[in-house]
Amino acid sequence: MWMISNNKQRSCLEETFSWVRDMHGVPQDAVHHAEGDVAVHTFMVLDCLTQLPAWQALPPQEQEILWASALLHDVEKRSTTVKEQDGSITAHGHARKGAITARQLLYRDIATPFDIRESIVALVRYHSMPLWLLEKPDPLKTLARVSMEVNTAWLAMLARADVLGRICGDAQDLLYRIDCFEEFCKEHDCWGKAMHFASAEAKWHFLTHEAAWPGYQPFDKPVAEVVMMSGLPGAGKDNYIKRHYKHWQVISLDAIREEMGISPVDKSGNGRVIQEAKERARALLRRKAGFVWNATNVTAQLRQQLTELFTTYKAHVTLVYVEVPYRYLHKQNTNREAVVPAAVIDKLVNKLEIPALWEAHAVIYAV
Repeated sequence: MWMISNNKQRSCLEETFSWVRDMHGVPQDAVHHAEGDVAVHTFMVLDCLTQLPAWQALPPQEQEILWASALLHDVEKRSTTVKEQDGSITAHGHARKGAITARQLLYRDIATPFDIRESIVALVRYHSMPLWLLEKPDPLKTLARVSMEVNTAWLAMLARADVLGRICGDAQDLLYRIDCFEEFCKEHDCWGKAMHFASAEAKWHFLTHEAAWPGYQPFDKPVAEVVMMSGLPGAGKDNYIKRHYKHWQVISLDAIREEMGISPVDKSGNGRVIQEAKERARALLRRKAGFVWNATNVTAQLRQQLTELFTTYKAHVTLVYVEVPYRYLHKQNTNREAVVPAAVIDKLVNKLEIPALWEAHAVIYAV
């Protein structure tokens, strides 16, 4: 990957990647980052990370994952940093936006294996979570979700390097918070692994009900099976359905769009398509009949709306994410019956959020 050990290699990174150059000159609040701008902080974090005994004990591949995550963890402070009216400097939302940027870079520009890419993306997304987890309204549910996306031991390691790689007056307090995060993970048996549940229904009940506890096993059984597809146009969702759900009822947004004579780029028309698809889903669910919902579903918000609809009817939801390397994506799209404009696909790539294991009863990655 990109691990460095001297200034010459740092210069090489800056010459190669514009997003590394962009870190220079991005200010940080002196209260929390007296060391200087984002570039200074990032390279301090890299140095501190490689000095941690826990990092040195990792296999080379895992070292590279952590190292790349440290390099990218503040990549979108360049676009989110603002000076507030009181003179302080903030970068709200930089972790979430940085995760999206990391995925774009590692999918489109630097072809990276799926598991490695998504590990880096999750570390960027949650790099400050160990500092604030116990202040969340429901820290246990938050931890459950996070543990299904990222190795919590790696996350704590990155958070430590992030604190050690800055100059601030509250470093000891921040490191103590990370210690508390580690103990909380160990207490709930999700240190370095996902939180365990007795069944898919137990996981779903805990995540969707207030005052629930992880060990509860619900008695109600699902009355229908719904498969929700997710993936970019041209990724191969139709072929996956033909191979695995050949005899299932399929609600296809592309098919409905064709029936109604609506273009894929017609936003107002697409609203009518979705409403029609939901009505067909409700009709099947009222009959307790299963089906496949076939659409791109590339954002977590859209998938959540659909799972809420399906589970209202007590359906078991399996989310299937299909992916091919970017270099094949446009080629496969041109071989589809309903070709999606290339610009639309790239716009969807920029919005892509990979389904997390907590988003449905079961999640399958067909990559």
